[in-house]
Amino acid sequence: MSTTSANPAHQHLLVFARHPELGKVKTRLAAGIGNEAALAVYRELLAHTRAVAQALPAHKTVWLAEAPTTTPDSADAWPDYEQQLQFPGDLGARMLTAFAHAFNQGARAVLIVGTDCPGLSTAILEQAYAVLATHDLVVGPAEDGGYYLLGMKELCEDVFLGKSWSTDSVLFHTLADADRLGLTVAQLPTLRDVDDAADLAAWRATSGA
Repeated sequence: MSTTSANPAHQHLLVFARHPELGKVKTRLAAGIGNEAALAVYRELLAHTRAVAQALPAHKTVWLAEAPTTTPDSADAWPDYEQQLQFPGDLGARMLTAFAHAFNQGARAVLIVGTDCPGLSTAILEQAYAVLATHDLVVGPAEDGGYYLLGMKELCEDVFLGKSWSTDSVLFHTLADADRLGLTVAQLPTLRDVDDAADLAAWRATSGA
């Protein structure tokens, strides 16, 4: 499936994000570099995520963790995205709701990403859609044992259930679920999220910033 000829109505990209508000984002990172610096990094990561997704021929939805307490400025807006508020529950329940919403809209290939991965690229997103033509699931492994991207072409509830989210077992148990269900899985390049000061230092070192 080529993204150049794909029907945007059939390809959906879901982004889980927070409004960039001081003291409310990247709290683990803020513990090492302070709230203001962490907010600046988060704005940078948001801008990166929007930039790499911009050219994708897909219906894009940003699922926000909470309503903003202040009016977002233009730099924080998602002008080309459908906007939804995440439902209550753990991360798995919230992702399941987001995927179900997309499939109810007629999606045939759905990807979800967060806003913590500076290594995410347009090419990786395009590759993820392409491999869904021949696989049931696609996953982008993160170095910490989780994943920075998950995609599927039919809703599979099991991959969202029974996980210890934000631990190093998430990817392992997701792949185990897929194996148990007989699902074919394509894995993308392993990337590193920016969750704490060490992750930030590693990103700056590789980016030359």
